[in-house]
Amino acid sequence: MVNITQRKGAAAFTVRVVPRASRNEIAGIQEDMIRIRLTAPPVEGAANKALVKFLANALGVSKRDIEIVTGHSGRQKVVSVHGLSPQDLKARLEAYLRPV
Repeated sequence: MVNITQRKGAAAFTVRVVPRASRNEIAGIQEDMIRIRLTAPPVEGAANKALVKFLANALGVSKRDIEIVTGHSGRQKVVSVHGLSPQDLKARLEAYLRPV
């Protein structure tokens, strides 16, 4: 599973973004990070905005609770979710990844 840490009152984890995909989705786990495909292009912050919106919907939190800590211009990013403990974040990710 993904390595989730406590960071300044928020749960933080690493994602690898694949822009210009055919749909927005979590594509799986790769090297202790979540691989996320986004339809947005990697220009003018569009992919970052799409990532925040996608994660907020997937985790059931508001967009203002999602923060991209590092990697604003790269594909690998550290994302923190304010208001969730690492255990809560792990449970929500597992629930989202669990097939129905």
